[in-house]
Formats: sequence, structure tokens, C-alpha cells
Amino acid sequence: MGFFSNQLSNVVEWEQFRDDMIFWKWDNKEIKKGSKLIIRPGQDAIFMFNGKIEGIFKDEGSFDIESQIVPFLSTLKGFKFGFNSGMRAEVLFVNTKELTVKWGTKNAINIPAPNLPGGMPIKSFGTFCCKVEDYGLLIDKIAGIKKQFTIDDVKERIMSMLDQTLMRWIVREGKDIFNLQANAYEISKGIQSDLDMEMQKIGIGITNFAISSVSYPKEIQEMATKAASQSMVNDMDKYTKIAMADSIGKNSGGHGSNIASDMAGMQVGMMMGQQMANQMAQNQQQNNQQSYNQPQQPSQPQQNANPQGGNVAKFCPNCGTPNSAGSNFCPNCGTKLIL
Repeated sequence: MGFFSNQLSNVVEWEQFRDDMIFWKWDNKEIKKGSKLIIRPGQDAIFMFNGKIEGIFKDEGSFDIESQIVPFLSTLKGFKFGFNSGMRAEVLFVNTKELTVKWGTKNAINIPAPNLPGGMPIKSFGTFCCKVEDYGLLIDKIAGIKKQFTIDDVKERIMSMLDQTLMRWIVREGKDIFNLQANAYEISKGIQSDLDMEMQKIGIGITNFAISSVSYPKEIQEMATKAASQSMVNDMDKYTKIAMADSIGKNSGGHGSNIASDMAGMQVGMMMGQQMANQMAQNQQQNNQQSYNQPQQPSQPQQNANPQGGNVAKFCPNCGTPNSAGSNFCPNCGTKLIL
């Protein structure tokens, strides 16, 4: 009898378990006397009869169904196994772990933007996390008609809602349409709240939602790169330090581009030229100051030698009339021109 008993008994366990599965249903088998239930880490086992939950077992290990499981079932706790008779029941194994899923917009989403009638087309990528939170809703909405449910099924539901949800929260929280990463946290939390509200209807919670990147059209990315370059060039000291550090890093290995080195050399040359120009200007200023401070000699009228002795002025010191003839007296006012 022991031999036949072992032949009739079976093991109730999650066969061919995969990490990407939300739940898997053991069904269409009769549980015989002496059968065992095996629950592995990260799993819960739910006994169902006629589509209703009879008992939920969360402790991992191996259990004798007749002595350790049946007494805790709601309507089957008085069930008696016979030699040829068994218990018709379904066992739903649920993955209790939090699962992380990558998401990404398949097509560009047109976000309303100033001066762009058609909107700003963007693509976005990130991750979300989910886990089963309500067994009753999960069985009522999904497990009652499906044998298994995977993370791809969850992702399909999420993606069907994501585009509109993403657009709504970007419009609401995106302070700068050209730099949505600055408000990614607020946008992500809003999206998580909306998606969680919808997925809770089937017993699954969205525990986290994150935006890893937002990509813009090529023209917008080029504008952003140009703006960043101009900003760096405006800070000459910062630009020089970065360029020189980049040059040292690349040249130390004996290979790589020399662009950074050339740019650093140009920048240093410009700075040296500016310093030389400043020094020359400073020297000129000092010379002018010395010239200004030097005592000025009184101007003397230009003179011609007088053959009779003494010097004769070329111009009259009184009225300025030229003394082209070399006279001793001004022909205009009569002032004495002999000095």
C-alpha cells in the first residue's frame, strides 16, 4: 500500500519558475493523499476552490497538504482523503518580489511649446517598479481567466497609458520645456501616482517610476550644445583650466586628440598677449606721468644771430610779426628785437 500511495501522491510547486512572472497557476490536477506543497523564497501560495480563495500560505518550505494545509482552508478544512479520491483545487503561486522594468516611448510625443504650433517632439526613457499588492483583485480581474501573468503583460498595460500621462505631467510640472530633466523628479512622481491608481484596479502597485533621459530633436540638441559652449567660453579661466586638464589627460597616454592641447595653447597665448599689452599700456602711462611732472622751461622766441653783436628775434615777442629782414626793432609795433 505504501508503494501505491507514493504513486498517487504528487508535489504542488511552481514549475519552471521565472523571475519575470507575476503569478503561475497549478491546476487541472487532483491533489492526492500524501501530497506535498513546496513554497520557495519570494513566493506565496494561494489555495482556491471554485474560484474563491481558501487560504494563503506565505512561509517558505515543504508542507504535508493533508496535515498542514487542509486544516487551514476555509471550506475544505474537513476534507478527508481516500485511497482513490483526492481534492480538486487550484493553487496560485504569486511572485512577491518587486520587479523593475525598463520603459521607453516608441514614438515621439508632441509636447505643447511656445512658438511651436505642432508642439515639441520628444522621446523619453526610464524604469518603473511594481509588485502584487491585492490578491483578491488579482484573482478576480486576471488570475480567474489566465494561467500565468508576466511582467510583459504589466508593461503592455503601462505603455498603453504612458504617452498621455507623460504629456499631462510634463505640461503641468515642466518649468523649462528645453530642460525637462530639471523637473524630472516632480514629473516622475506625478506619473507614478496616476499609473498606480490604474494598476491597483487589478491588484498591482507601481512602487516607483523614474525618468532616466529626455531626448530632443537634433536641432534642439545642437542649440543646447552651442549654448553650453558659449557659456564655457565666457568663463575664460574655467575654460582654460578644463582645456589644459583635458590636454594633460590625453597626452599622458601618448595618444588621443591634440585639440584640447591646441586650444589650451591658444588660450595661454592670448592671456600672455593680453598681459604684454597691459604692461605696455602701464609703461606708457608711467612715461606720460613723468613727462607731466617734469618742470617746463619757458618758451623763448626763435632767434637769429645779429652781425653787430647780440641776437635778433625772428618774431616780435609783443605782436608776433615775423622779422624776416633781421631788424633790431619790430616793423609793426616798434618793439626792440635785440636780445
